[in-house]
Amino acid sequence: MSEGTSMSEGTAMRTVLVTGAAGFIGADLCLRLLERGERVIGIDNLNSYYDPALKRARLARIDAVAATASAGRWRFEPLALEEGGALMDLFAAERPEVVVNLAAQAGVRYSLENPAAYIQSNLVGFGNILEGCRHHGVENLVYASSSSVYGGNRNLPFHERQPVNHPVSLYAASKKANELMAHTYSHLYGLPATGLRFFTVYGPWGRPDMAPMLFAKAILAGEPIKVFNHGKMQRDFTYIDDIVEGVLRCCDKPATANPEFDPMAPDPATAAAPHRVFNIGNSQPTELLRFIEVMEQALGREAIKQFQPMQPGDVVATAADTAALEAWVGFKPSTPIEDGVERFACWYREFYKA
Repeated sequence: MSEGTSMSEGTAMRTVLVTGAAGFIGADLCLRLLERGERVIGIDNLNSYYDPALKRARLARIDAVAATASAGRWRFEPLALEEGGALMDLFAAERPEVVVNLAAQAGVRYSLENPAAYIQSNLVGFGNILEGCRHHGVENLVYASSSSVYGGNRNLPFHERQPVNHPVSLYAASKKANELMAHTYSHLYGLPATGLRFFTVYGPWGRPDMAPMLFAKAILAGEPIKVFNHGKMQRDFTYIDDIVEGVLRCCDKPATANPEFDPMAPDPATAAAPHRVFNIGNSQPTELLRFIEVMEQALGREAIKQFQPMQPGDVVATAADTAALEAWVGFKPSTPIEDGVERFACWYREFYKA
């Protein structure tokens, strides 16, 4: 267990509700929470946006860890955030002290094809989470935002004080909306809420629609990979363990109001209410072609590159300024892509027998 993430001696076991518990980040978070002694309630709708078999395999890992823990430390419910009544019943029954909202309809490009899914899950669903927190005494809400909120901004590195008024996909717009919704509940009801803007998360057990999984599958099969914007892209690839570490630390430190908040010159990252927003990225933007090169080395095969133009809804580059997160919880992601990709490649070969 990394320094700073274990519960202190004498601390009562908390109940933590994790939404998106069968997802890439959610499953890893549930494992870490269980390992350090928390009681975890996981929900996920197990939808078919990508292969549910991978989601079930992630849940099986959690079940195996939970089986070695004391009884009642793990409960999973197949539930969608849009199911408001059932969600409120769960809040009432379990009374979580901490809620981590990772459930969302993911994917930038898919939001161009099926916008209704994003409105239901990311807006209606998140509204239900906020209502559950409001009415059931939740002490700390941590929720997933995204680097995509920076949209058309080209002023790198991105920092939380920059305006995020130019989203280039509905997915990005829904994540900005989540930040505004959470701030409102913090202001009106005193709900401590922390939004984390994740930057291109990768690693073992990742999502099949993300570039690392697509690249690995194609490279090992001897098929071409699509390289958008002719390879002239940069991403702040952030390893899954670093992301989960940042989430855990924010679980342990609820947001507080900024005593120096100036309404005449408002800081977009803090508030007069207990709401804060942080970037969580590796702060090492990597050229897409360099990432592919590292993947080739890890897999021992050369990629067949198919260069294509920029895709609608995409951005050219991302890079995270994480000084605010480091100042708040004393943590900064730092896993080099060479290490992270090697671990990912080992997992991929084993899981898919490739």
